[in-house]
Amino acid sequence: MNASKPHVIVVGCGFGGLEAVRALSKAEVEITLIDRTNHHLFQPLLYQVATAGLSAPAVSAPIRHTLRREMKRGNLTILQAEVTDIDAAMRRVTLDGRDKLAYDHLIVASGATHSYFGHDEWAAHAPGLKTLADAFSIRARVIGAFERAERTLDATAREAWMTFVVIGAGPTGVEMAGTMTEIAQHTLPMEFRRIDSRRTRVVLLEGSERVLGSFVPQLSERAREQLLKLGVDVRTGSKVTGIDAEGVTYETREGETVQAHRLPSRTVIWAAGVAGSALGRSLAATAGATLDRAGRVVVQPDLSLPGHPEISVIGDLAAALSHGRGEPKPVPGVSPGAKQMGRSVAANLRRRLHGEPTQAFRYIDYGSLATVGRKAAVVDLTVPAIGAIRFWGLFAWLFWLFAHIYFLIGFRNRLTVMIDWAWAYWTYERNARVVAEPPSAAVMPAPALAPPTLPRVEPQAEDAESISTPS
Repeated sequence: MNASKPHVIVVGCGFGGLEAVRALSKAEVEITLIDRTNHHLFQPLLYQVATAGLSAPAVSAPIRHTLRREMKRGNLTILQAEVTDIDAAMRRVTLDGRDKLAYDHLIVASGATHSYFGHDEWAAHAPGLKTLADAFSIRARVIGAFERAERTLDATAREAWMTFVVIGAGPTGVEMAGTMTEIAQHTLPMEFRRIDSRRTRVVLLEGSERVLGSFVPQLSERAREQLLKLGVDVRTGSKVTGIDAEGVTYETREGETVQAHRLPSRTVIWAAGVAGSALGRSLAATAGATLDRAGRVVVQPDLSLPGHPEISVIGDLAAALSHGRGEPKPVPGVSPGAKQMGRSVAANLRRRLHGEPTQAFRYIDYGSLATVGRKAAVVDLTVPAIGAIRFWGLFAWLFWLFAHIYFLIGFRNRLTVMIDWAWAYWTYERNARVVAEPPSAAVMPAPALAPPTLPRVEPQAEDAESISTPS
């Protein structure tokens, strides 16, 4: 490391951190990139790993390989470690609770974690989806639920194993619910002897009155219609009040009347809330940073901290505003926003090094898109000089496919995903249904074993109607 050059530490190799490193690699600085994993993750497709549509290497890439060109320039060091504390006064970070590393400039892009709105005990029964480890855990739960239903004698207990609840109807929740329905209806039929996977229920619970609340009402309604057509049981206006190993409790309101409901389910997925990473609290303690209700760091227009221009916060950890025309607007927590923040803080750091004033961050919104399921998606594009272009259905689904393939990192990943998706489209097969080990028995207690001679259970018409998803 060249001690004569300013030392820049970048914490996190998500979309924001990766763009910041790439933009700074040609500057006269020494860069240290720190991440607790050894890979960059394309998080928009993480749910496909959780639902066995794609393997982990298809949506991730080793950091050192991804940044191999930048490393050849000789000013980038990559460390696999977890930053556990930031000392703004001493200008140093703590790695894994032990080692200290000094910086001249710090870019914090450590992302977000799950928020259970004060009920952290729900996490054991309703895992969220942020990392590859989360995806593997959810995949094991989903596949394990069908396996345990196959072993269960009691019809009521079997129904609970075959009822899947997704909490939160944002993009992740909608994508998870639609894909899980496809697995039950098209991938698993005829693979079990005693159960019919087509009798599976997938319930999507949302506290507000709309799915995909960040989209315009027209697209939100189209998404709801497509979910219902796929067979998802969509329940909006449903506020979750409890989650345990046996199911979910939620409330609905009709006028002044509040009614409590109980939904038996052994597999619950959390997609309802996010919170800033723990480093936000560290910045609040040592740098006097202000946190919003979600634990995100409130930043200056140039994404730095008040009183600490050497510290910048980007990505999901930043409560940032876009300073374009008109009143400043909140920057959405999406990958394009993180990428643009990464490039912006890199440009401002170079301006500081040359004694120039920094510039306020301006987010360029190219639109939003979300897939609902097979041949179903919604797209809201912003085109300069034209305005908003909105569409849904098959064409939106195709647009979503090609957009995600385009933004994947690496030719190999793009090719792998294209092949896997094409194969799944024609065959409905999901070959990533390999589970390293079953879920913990403490989380998913084993039911009583069915006798080996038990005949195949055929669905009865009246029984199927009571537990099947709506058509």
